[in-house]
Amino acid sequence: MDLKSTLLVVGGSVCSFKLLNTILRFLTTPEQALNKLWRWRNICTSLAHSSLSGAWAVLCFYLQPELLEDLISRHSLLSHSLVAVSTGYFIHDFLDVALNRPCKQSWEVLLHHSTVLSCFGLALTSRLYVGYSVVSLLIEINSVFLHIRQLFLLSGRRNRTDTTTPRPSVTYSVTSWLTLATLFVFRVCTVSWMTRWLVAHSEHMPRFVLTMGATGLSLISIMNVVLLYRLIRADFISNTHNTSGDL
Repeated sequence: MDLKSTLLVVGGSVCSFKLLNTILRFLTTPEQALNKLWRWRNICTSLAHSSLSGAWAVLCFYLQPELLEDLISRHSLLSHSLVAVSTGYFIHDFLDVALNRPCKQSWEVLLHHSTVLSCFGLALTSRLYVGYSVVSLLIEINSVFLHIRQLFLLSGRRNRTDTTTPRPSVTYSVTSWLTLATLFVFRVCTVSWMTRWLVAHSEHMPRFVLTMGATGLSLISIMNVVLLYRLIRADFISNTHNTSGDL
């Protein structure tokens, strides 16, 4: 795609996710989530993006496995469009979070989105590193389960209703294990592979691109460790039950 078409796709994506978020206002919300309507809508919108982009990324490599042979200069309309659509989502979510949550509660998300937008913006405008950006979107497969877990917590459906002792439901337990498993596979392993690839190809990259990539990977690695710690503490070793929807 040329730059004009790319901007149109990004703009259309921003508007589409905003429209989805608005439509969610008119849909039924679980009673226990009524006092956190913005959070509920935000997570549902994020779930839609994660489901779309995760499946789209897998499809890119399934249909065009040669993308893995050259993650710098090789790309296709399918992969370029994926990065453009995801860029639109991250712009929407950045604005949604910045306008609706205090900075001290959202700085991690805003920092993450700023880094992603910088990297994706470079890929879209230069038409380089598009394949590398698509690899990073495999992480969204784990985000699907993270968001589903958050929706369980917000809706108060974490525990079983057939016992007086607080015990996680079977569905929630399965979701927790899938979240943990995909966190290792699609976050830890993917970021580790991306780091090795970046080091191996560092001689072929401008210094500012290398710095941008290293900064982004470092940030995501730290966030992965924090996510892993919070998940294990909340679902596997803690007796307290978080119902806020925050991992």
